[in-house]
Amino acid sequence: MVVTLFSFFSELKTTLGRETLAGVTTFVSMAYILFVNPSVLGESGMDKGAVFTATALASALGCLIMGIVARYPIAIAPGLGVNAFFAYSVVIGMHIPWQTALAGVFIALLYL
Repeated sequence: MVVTLFSFFSELKTTLGRETLAGVTTFVSMAYILFVNPSVLGESGMDKGAVFTATALASALGCLIMGIVARYPIAIAPGLGVNAFFAYSVVIGMHIPWQTALAGVFIALLYL
């Protein structure tokens, strides 16, 4: 297993240390979304703990898919711009319940 891992690193012209440093750097630069996203969506009435968990799981799943399936070194997480629009413009500004607005987001996804 270890031999396979190191041959994989040499195939990609990298090292375990370089990949570890890249992972830690990426995590630190993206960790803000775990705290900001629940605060923004919490303003719309959503449960902050549930939003934190969903953000963490979506980020982890997206990063794993990018790394394992796509083999592309890009980390992805929920974007803050759309979340702010959802919370402040749609839910608070238009007085639409967050459940209804979230259903609208889901229906829009079906039309992609």
